[in-house]
Order: sequence, then C-alpha cells, then structure tokens
Amino acid sequence: MKTQRFAHTTRRTALALVAASATAQAAPAPTVLEPVVVTATRSEAAPFDVPASINRIDGEALRAGRAQVNISEGLGGVPGLLARDRQNYAQDVQISVRGFGARASFGIRGVRVYVDDIPATLPDGQGQITNVELGTVGRVEVLRGPFSALYGNSSGGVISIYSENPVGPPRLDASVGFGSDGLKRVAAAASGRSGAIGYTLGASRFETDGYRQHSATERRLGNARLNFKLGSDTQLTVIANSVELPEAQDPLGLTRAQWLTGPQADPRGVDPSALSFNTRKTMQQTQGGLVLEHGIDAANTLRVMVYQGHRTTTQFQSIPVATQANALHPGGVIDLARDYQGVDLRWRWKGATASVIAGIAADELSEHRLGYQNFIGTTLGVQGALRRDETNHVANADLYLQAEWRPTPAWLLNAGVRRAKVDFRSTDAYITKTNPDDSGAASYSATLPVLGASYAVSEGLHVYATAGKGFETPTLNELAYRASGATGLNFGLQASVSRSIETGLKARPWSGAELTLALFETRTEHEIVTQTNVGGRATYQNAGATRRRGLEAAGAFQLSTSLQAQVAATWLDARYRDGFLTCTATPCAAANTQVAADNRIPGIARTAVYGALTWQPAGGWRFGVEGRSLSKVYVNDLNNDAAPGYATLAAHAGYQLSLGPWELGALLRVDNLADRRYAGSVIVNDGNGRFFEPAPGRTWLASANASYRF
Repeated sequence: MKTQRFAHTTRRTALALVAASATAQAAPAPTVLEPVVVTATRSEAAPFDVPASINRIDGEALRAGRAQVNISEGLGGVPGLLARDRQNYAQDVQISVRGFGARASFGIRGVRVYVDDIPATLPDGQGQITNVELGTVGRVEVLRGPFSALYGNSSGGVISIYSENPVGPPRLDASVGFGSDGLKRVAAAASGRSGAIGYTLGASRFETDGYRQHSATERRLGNARLNFKLGSDTQLTVIANSVELPEAQDPLGLTRAQWLTGPQADPRGVDPSALSFNTRKTMQQTQGGLVLEHGIDAANTLRVMVYQGHRTTTQFQSIPVATQANALHPGGVIDLARDYQGVDLRWRWKGATASVIAGIAADELSEHRLGYQNFIGTTLGVQGALRRDETNHVANADLYLQAEWRPTPAWLLNAGVRRAKVDFRSTDAYITKTNPDDSGAASYSATLPVLGASYAVSEGLHVYATAGKGFETPTLNELAYRASGATGLNFGLQASVSRSIETGLKARPWSGAELTLALFETRTEHEIVTQTNVGGRATYQNAGATRRRGLEAAGAFQLSTSLQAQVAATWLDARYRDGFLTCTATPCAAANTQVAADNRIPGIARTAVYGALTWQPAGGWRFGVEGRSLSKVYVNDLNNDAAPGYATLAAHAGYQLSLGPWELGALLRVDNLADRRYAGSVIVNDGNGRFFEPAPGRTWLASANASYRF
C-alpha cells in the first residue's frame, strides 16, 4: 500500500509540482489524480495560489521515518513554526508561530489548533494537541501571517489537522516500535469506503521511562472519523477521539548549574522538589462532533459544525509548604473539570470569478476549578486540604465574512473581517473569614480586518501582499493567579492587539521544484508576558508594545523519481519596543525590576534552519537524513541568560516489501547522531532559574509495520 502511494506521488510530481515545503507524499495509485489543495483559508485552493504563507504536510510525509509519538517530529520543514519536544508529557509539545505562543508554560497558546475542523483551542485561547493520533492523520496545514486573524482570538497562526479521507477498499494497518529510554508504541488502524459510507479508525498506546529521571509516561489515543454520503449534494462527517494520560511524571526544569555547568551537572537529573512533591499530571479527554455540508445549488453551499467535549486534569505541583501557609494561597494541587461545546454555521457562494463566505462561530467553556494543598502533615505530594473552589465560564460569539475576487487571470484579491467577542465570568465558592468572595467578570472584543492581493507574474511566479489585525485575550490559566498573592482571577489583564503586514513570492523555477519567500512584521500593543513563574505556576501582566519582524524561506525539490530534498530557514527578530517592570520573586506586591526596551522576547530563536534528503523508491531500501539548527534562545525578559544554540543530525533507514495484498516495512532511526548536549526547550521567566529542559543525547528507534488490503 505505501509503495503504491509513493509511486503515485512521484508520477504526479512531473505534472503538478510538490506543495510548498511538503516532503514526498504517499497515496494509493488511482487512475484519476487529485490536485493538492489546502482548506485552512476556508476555501479549497492550491497552496501555490493562496496569497498567504501556508504549508501542507501529508500524513505519510509526517510519519515517514519517524517515531509517530509527537507532531513536532514532522513540522521542522515549516518556516516560521518552532515545535519543540519538551521530554515532558505533563506539559505537552511547545509550539510557537512567528514568536506567538513562545511564553506558554504548558499546552499551546497564541496559536489556534483544529482537529478535523473541531477546535482544539478553547474560547479563552488555550489549546492542546495531545488528542492527535498520528497514525490516522491525512494532512496538516499551517497558516501564518495576517490571514490567521480570521480565526479570531489567539490566532498568531493556525494549525489544522485532518484525518485520512477514506478511499478504496478496506485496509488494516498495524505497527510496533521500540526505542531508547524504554520507548514503546503499538498502534492499529482501519480505513476504507463501501458505497456511501467511509471510515478511518485508529488507536495507539505509548509508554516511556523518559530521558530524564521522573519523566515516565503512558498515553492512550483513539480516533474515529465516519463519512456518510446523504445524497448527491449532502455529506455528513462524524468525528470522535479520546486521549488518556493515566499518569505523566513532571521532571520540571533545571538551572544552568544543574544541567550544564555545575560540578555535578546531570541533564538526566531533576530538581529535588520534583521528587519530594512527586510532581505529576493525570488527564482524560473525550470529544465528538458532526460536520454537515449541503450543496443548495451549483453556487451555494451550507455547512454546519457542532462539537462537544469533556476534559479532566489533576496536577501536583512543587509549591513549597511554607508558601501555602498563607491563608489566601490556592494550594499546590490543581483539579480541573472542563466541559466545552460549540457550533460553526457557514454559508458559501461561489461564482465564476468570485466567492463569498459568511458565518458565525459560537463556543463556550465551563470549568470547575478546585485547589488543594499538596501535603498532609509532613507527607508531601498528596492531596490535602481544600483551598480553592470556583466555577469559571468563557464564551464567544464571532461573526466573520470573507470574499475572493479574480478580476483578471493574473490578479487575485482577498478580504475578510471578523468581529470577535470573548466573555469571562467567575463564581467563587470558597469563601472564609480570611478568603473573600472573588467572583467577577471581564469582556474583550475586537474587529479584525484582513486584506490581501496576489499577482501571477508568470505561470511559475506569484507575488503577494497581505495586512491584517489580530488580538489575543488572556486565558483562564493566565487569569487564574495574581502576582501579589491575592485571591481571585487577575481581571486587570488586558487583551493584546496586533497589526501585521506580509509580502512574499512563490516560485516554480523548474520542474520538480517549488520555492517560497515571505517577509513580515507584526507590532503588538499590551503584549501579555510572564510576571512570575515558580513551581510550575505562573502569573501574567501587560508589557506595552512589541515588534516581530522576520524572513522565511523554504524549498522542496524532486531531484529524481526517488530522491527528494527539502530546506526551510527562518530569521525572526522579536523585541520589546517599550521597557517595563517585572518581578524576580513571588509573591510580588508590585513589579520592581526593569526590563529594558529593545530586549529580545524570550523563548524565541533568532534563526532556525532545517534540511532533509530522502531516498524513497516504490519498494526496497529507503534512506533519509535530517539536519536542524537553532540559534540561542533567551530564557527571561531580562536577557541575562540563554539556552545556547545547537545543530543536530538524524538518519534513518528502512525496507519496504510487497507480498500480494500485504505491505511490510521495517525502520531503524538514530537521532542526535553526534550526541550533542543541548536544551530542547526552555521555561520562560522561571522564578527559580530552572529555565532549561534538556534534550536527549543519541537515541535510537526500531519499528515494524504491516498493512493488508482486502
């Protein structure tokens, strides 16, 4: 099956060049070739024609030669996107787009994530990506720049993940992998279509002892997508997925001395507080949704999406006992139960040279947040006395309108606007003589216009320019605590507002090659920044104006039938335009340490380079090498410490064999071939100086897979 998919790809390459920054794709070999399109702009289009920075990574390219544990493995070829595996499954993958999202201490924020059109980003702007089962992914689309704002709150970029579209006869897949540090992954999938019904099903189980001490994890994933053709003009898609972390140990970060420079530095070690408090996280999430698309007539289409989900999280942090002695402190154990749901109603009109999309998106989140002490008597790391009990609610109702017009064959004009409104409400149920009623509410709103134009200089050269406005509210987790130690939500936080411009070109200089180049600048007012961050708990403030400007370049090359190359490079200069005061200790009654104007925004690398060369014939042996390089990353607003830059190299080799209806494969991969010691990610503004999350040294992975087509 996989060899048939790849053979189809290489034949198609000669006719329609590879999508921007996508590696070799793989799909069954049909007689009718399907064009490569993206839908992240809500309208199907070839990536080469979209007047925006957008990349598509097909599922087989995402998985090829990789462990299939984290989505960060396959996103290195997307310029402007930095996806970092933290080696800490209690905190999720760290993702930023053009610097947005770099401050996140856990999960994903500042970047909107969708899985099969269902938001994985909640209405407050906090998202996660742990519910993606990589074995069933059909494609990933990454949208960057001004057009991202059309997705509303916290749209510094948009990542849309889609399950495989079921086609052809039934197929069963199974795989198993083993690797360094006790890594084990087993997975199974089934897909196919019979008449009007198609299905894609998948499940996996992942375990690891962890590279570092106290970082063992078990994760279970399940995903299902069912397609029903309800007549010639109507289609219903049913989506359901689940993720469970029975327990993910949290190794926390290390200081520079603990990690790199001290006499007993140990990148595999942990701070003693992680062990004494047994820092860990337990999480479970289930969600489902329906997408109904109906063609009213040849020009008009109606689409309705509804979804609902439930998520529970319990997290034990390393908050010292003495700190919790304060009667106002909410404790060192967080217990969350979240219910969320939403609807997106969209109408589309498409004419010969123009199209219009109008819609309304409404989402809501209800959260019951409990806080407990993380000790009983002298026993640490256990759930103790109740210290917080509140119900929080977030809701948004956004109107959006987009239009596209092609006045001539060479010109394409795009415009859009979104009216975004996000309301927060908190009801406090933990009220004592010393702990007051902290109920409250806040509301944020903005009108977000976007305008873009593209001009085809020739069939193989397009130039474009876009401009737009975005905004980002604080999340519930960013509102949850006050730096002063006072109780209640930090409703003094304002939303940040950004204005972005971008210009770029897309070129096909010769058969089998595609190049992209983008130059951009984003200026932000009221940037939300970390004020304190101690023991895994952070508080936030607004810090005035910032500026992000950069250059992104990428290329994909089909060098021969079986040989592909890919390169991506990013230069990003992200700075505070205004100076401001911050805290260096907690509690912090008032910010008291000066951050100078022109300091770099922490957590953001100035340069990132990726390159890959892959030999992947239809069958037999296949090989690949990948190189990654990242410049130093400042770890705090003061810019007085940084994670050094690094470069790593990985290689993999495999064999693919066809035996009638069977496809069998094996893989051996080695990462960090030179056994470099470097920080895979950083914890921004950590108050204890535990900024660094070490990456593994040289690691290996061995896996085998089998597919059977009926």
